[in-house]
Amino acid sequence: MDSNNRFKIRLGTGEPLFGFWLALADPYSAEICAGAGFDWLLIDGEHAPNDLRSTLAQLQAVASYPSAAVVRPPVGDPVLIKQLLDIGARNLLIPMVETAEQARAVVAATRYPPQGIRGVGSALARASAFSRDTDYVQHANDGICLIVQVESAGALAELEEIANVEGVDGVFIGPADLAASMGHLGNPNHADVQAAIQAAADHLKTVGKPAGILATDEAVARTYLSWGYSFVAVGVDVTLLARTSAQLAAKFKAG
Repeated sequence: MDSNNRFKIRLGTGEPLFGFWLALADPYSAEICAGAGFDWLLIDGEHAPNDLRSTLAQLQAVASYPSAAVVRPPVGDPVLIKQLLDIGARNLLIPMVETAEQARAVVAATRYPPQGIRGVGSALARASAFSRDTDYVQHANDGICLIVQVESAGALAELEEIANVEGVDGVFIGPADLAASMGHLGNPNHADVQAAIQAAADHLKTVGKPAGILATDEAVARTYLSWGYSFVAVGVDVTLLARTSAQLAAKFKAG
């Protein structure tokens, strides 16, 4: 396997990278979306009904396409992270990172010793092409792209410390949970929340770490890009299917 992670390299350049959320938890729909032309696809295990095997199936389904697969586990648990890395996930988005100490623990979970605590089982792993990549354990650490998700007012207060943790490649802001933590549950467009999102982009620019976010409204997404967010998810498969199917039904029923 190539030790270079193209998504990680592109993320570090600051070029705009447009993503799409995969929450249907199905490899067939994941493959359809993989051919759409997005720079990256997020396989969601936090709020979608994905487990290790469904995540594996989606990684396999999108592997031959240019879109990079990013996996979000439900929690930054070292055991789950180890399993995801072994099945071939190279780009991880870890939710609910609140402190720099937590960020360091997550980094350690993605690295083999002595840099981290990842268990060594590559002989059994898809990540090493089932041992055909004989140098896998030597280059694996360098090929991991780790993005941490900051999504509360408390975490924002430690944003620069979190972003400066060695091994953190990017920071993803979660508007929905951030809004809830600020007392605006269900209203991420509240002026105070938007001000915090803009300030976060400024802070990340200061420390030189890429900033990411999800925005399914085109105008909002373009605003975030203008604020300095460089990797932006612009759609969700579940939402797209729900809305367009309802619109189609309503169009014919109205007739």
